[in-house]
Amino acid sequence: MTRPAPVRLRRWLAIAGVALVLGVFPLVVDGGSWLNVAILVLLYAGLAQAWNILGGFAGQVSLGNAAFFGIGAYTSTVLLDRWQISPWLGMVAGAAVAALFAVVVFFPFFRLGGHYFAIATIALGEILLIVFTNWEFVRGARGITIDFIRGPDRRPASSWWMLQFNDTRAPYYYVVLGLAVLAVAAAVVIDRAKLGYYLRAIKNDQQAARSLGVPVLRYKLIAVAISAALTALFGTFYAQYLLFIDPDTTMRLELSVLIALVAILGGVGTVVGPLLGAVVLIPLAEVSRSQLGGSGNTLDLVLYGALIVLISVFQPNGLVALSTRFRRRRASGPPPDNTVQRGEAPLIGLPGAGD
Repeated sequence: MTRPAPVRLRRWLAIAGVALVLGVFPLVVDGGSWLNVAILVLLYAGLAQAWNILGGFAGQVSLGNAAFFGIGAYTSTVLLDRWQISPWLGMVAGAAVAALFAVVVFFPFFRLGGHYFAIATIALGEILLIVFTNWEFVRGARGITIDFIRGPDRRPASSWWMLQFNDTRAPYYYVVLGLAVLAVAAAVVIDRAKLGYYLRAIKNDQQAARSLGVPVLRYKLIAVAISAALTALFGTFYAQYLLFIDPDTTMRLELSVLIALVAILGGVGTVVGPLLGAVVLIPLAEVSRSQLGGSGNTLDLVLYGALIVLISVFQPNGLVALSTRFRRRRASGPPPDNTVQRGEAPLIGLPGAGD
């Protein structure tokens, strides 16, 4: 259905306004902490969008996406550390390895249903965590520290080709912004393509979709391959941003759960939902860590866990559904006024009325 011209115009103006704000944000923000929060918001928005392709569109709730994240981080970092291959090339290699790994491993997983599938993905993440912790080729639990490139004067230098920046975090912001835009663009294309319709049919009723001739297993494998590849891209970025990786920071279960929670909070199965979830959840977690003392791990889990519970109880479809309901209520205007006007009497309820 074609939207009215004013609606399309408002939508494009809103997109242009958001693009402008995102583009100039590093130029006007004061302080590295705010820029760091913005980078984390974009990082988790992209990760949640990648998860949404599998968990939202196809309805396959995975709690093991940290495995793809870690594969991307380790692939690019090992290539850089051992053979000085650019992280950009390592990023592509990591995405390819993660996609292939996802297709091979999830082929039998997709024969499981419901909570059995979710438990299998948790087991996958934990197995990879143990393997990488004890794998000496990737330095096991010690992790890998990425050495900063140095200029002729032996001081740390910045390089776009090596994805390392010493003077400011702004380049990292623009890199993760580009990756987030890529993830959103992929979700939009899938949502409007035949693949998106097939995935939604699979989510609603696999048996009905199969009876109509939809190759269910094939399209679920396509969805997990795309999700894994996009997640691995962000894994490479994260490794270059921290200049250090180890199994605990890239493959832990808490990371998989947080990625899923961001999408669930915003609204699964929608393009905007993961973005809204990241904008709300990630700053809340970062502020609680910095303002409530200590590492804040317990308190921030309590805070955004309570937020998830509230959304689940009062608006199970997430923040997107809440905002949609608010817009519809505003568009419909105030409810009709049924109070008695001055000088008038109702026909029922007063003595003598209707006599």
